[in-house]
Amino acid sequence: MKKVLFAVALVMGLGSSVAFANNMTSDVEIVAMVNEFTPLDVKELPQAVQDAIKKDYAESTIKEAAVEVAADGTKTYKVTLVDAAGTESAVLFNEKGEVLK
Repeated sequence: MKKVLFAVALVMGLGSSVAFANNMTSDVEIVAMVNEFTPLDVKELPQAVQDAIKKDYAESTIKEAAVEVAADGTKTYKVTLVDAAGTESAVLFNEKGEVLK
């Protein structure tokens, strides 16, 4: 009788572990390749970006600039501006000098 109970318990244990194994899913985190901004001398900013800064951010000065080149060759410029109050803000521009959201 002990052997029968042991066998039933063993079968139930194996059966339940298989049933629970089917419910387990592995979460796979997908990480997108993100380009990084490379520091850039302010003088190397495209003229369109410089003109946009002079027009729309005349009260601010440029602290630093960086460029990111996407896989398709498009460039995004990140410009850190400092206003009269000393507040820093980063603004993204495309090659045409348009502000990106």
